[in-house]
Amino acid sequence: MGNLRQLTDSQQVGLLFVMVFGVLIVASLAAFWRSLREMTPEQAARYRRFSRDLRAVWIGAVLFWISWSLGAVVATVLFAVVSFLALREFITLTHTRRGDHRALLAAFFVVLPMQYVLAGGRAFNLFSVFIPVYAFAVLPILSALGNDATRFLERTAKIQWGTMVCVYGMSHAPALLLLSFKGYEQRGAFLVLYIVLVVAVSQITQEAASRRLRRRPVARHISRSFSWRTWLLGAAAGGIVGGLLYWITPFKPAQSILIGLIAAGCGTLGDLVMKALKRDAGVESWGRGSVTGAVGLLDRVAPLCFAAPVFFHSVRWYFGA
Repeated sequence: MGNLRQLTDSQQVGLLFVMVFGVLIVASLAAFWRSLREMTPEQAARYRRFSRDLRAVWIGAVLFWISWSLGAVVATVLFAVVSFLALREFITLTHTRRGDHRALLAAFFVVLPMQYVLAGGRAFNLFSVFIPVYAFAVLPILSALGNDATRFLERTAKIQWGTMVCVYGMSHAPALLLLSFKGYEQRGAFLVLYIVLVVAVSQITQEAASRRLRRRPVARHISRSFSWRTWLLGAAAGGIVGGLLYWITPFKPAQSILIGLIAAGCGTLGDLVMKALKRDAGVESWGRGSVTGAVGLLDRVAPLCFAAPVFFHSVRWYFGA
């Protein structure tokens, strides 16, 4: 591991992409081989879910490679587009009225771009409070100006919550690209890759464990697959991956394991929260039943939206960035 940390940035990036795309190629070949065999209806449903998730990982890996190649500005814009699409999915399946149009326009076309401009400009102090303080106050004011008090609290809370998750949470991923502190200049993309891999492995581990272990759900009416055992396994897997990736981070091995555990745990708990919101909306997937072309993007990025802010502020606080 010490030798790996001595590699240049370009060599480390090349090695990481060889590893990532190598694993994806092996997984794709295994999936293709599995598709040639006869499957029961249940196995076929699992195969379709796996294929869908594998395609999403491929897309994410390619986009990450493109953003790395073209620089932090392109990556920030890319994450802003993902935020826009995720917020659109969220709003599509939540109850709003005509009186909310001002607030929705502000959320999409003022708050969202402003948050990413602050991230791109490294104005991290204002970036950290812009949505929780200023947007939190302004959005309900705009809804109130719509002169519609019907379910006002519920409507405004949903707009605020969607903005917090889809914009505030997601914007911390590209903000990691721009973190710079002594001994770790211009290497923020490694932190993005770190958090993405930790959260992804944690989610996959938890889902796999929920299918094989006896289920003891702690929130049966929200998720029958979430239990403390599967959550701990998912967090532990995230911690292990974090420890293995310490050589691309400014952390020591023990620190990398700990922050991986925390980020993975937050991501899986965030996924549980989003499942509760889906139950409330009466859908199984954020993409199902949408009239705007939504494809379930929020299902895939929700854990990252919860893990990225915790990870970002932990790193920034610890290193004084």
